[in-house]
Amino acid sequence: MSSAESVKSVVTDPKLVEERRHQIISAATKLFSEQGYYTTTILQIAREAKVSTGLIYQYFGDKDDILFLTLKNVLDTYEQDIPRQIEGLTHPVERLCRAVWAYCAVVDAQRDATVLAYRSTKSLRADRRVLIKDGETRTNRMIEKSIRACTAGGFMRPVNEYLLCYQIVNFAHAWALKYWAFCDRYSLAEYVEEGLLLLVEPFLTAKGKTAMAKIPKNTETLVRETT
Repeated sequence: MSSAESVKSVVTDPKLVEERRHQIISAATKLFSEQGYYTTTILQIAREAKVSTGLIYQYFGDKDDILFLTLKNVLDTYEQDIPRQIEGLTHPVERLCRAVWAYCAVVDAQRDATVLAYRSTKSLRADRRVLIKDGETRTNRMIEKSIRACTAGGFMRPVNEYLLCYQIVNFAHAWALKYWAFCDRYSLAEYVEEGLLLLVEPFLTAKGKTAMAKIPKNTETLVRETT
């Protein structure tokens, strides 16, 4: 059973469930981010989503269900978009840079939900916190695997792949967490390019740097595709 299926719905039409849940989750994300999870009520979510409280309970059992699917949606997007963006790329350095780009683009598209994940994951039931952590771990393994391919191919010097992976993940999340500090200084494209110079380029070997220099500058297209 998938995580979405574990959240029970009175309505059985999958398309309608997806549409309504998206509508309600969008409203909840805004309110949770602005005023906090605990102080936000189902009534406020209903008003923001322009639906009745009764309708919300047709698609969610309680507020924990809403928070869980809100956070799960972000993780699902990472798992879908990063592989899609690196599909067909064969060079390890290009795959790593593209993966970083895809991760940051998802964060940019879901800044409120990213911040919410940091603030409110602890508010979930224990079993659901485990599912959220597992989802993030799967995404991180994709980044770590890309780093490992670079070191194995001689494009990157030996490095603690696990720690570097988390530095990249934290960098991506920081675009949302510290957006107030970055938005007046950098576009997303500028932010990611600077990040690659800080987190990837210093570890590259000579042939790795040569490969990085040849990567097409198609970042704006990637942002549009991902968002």
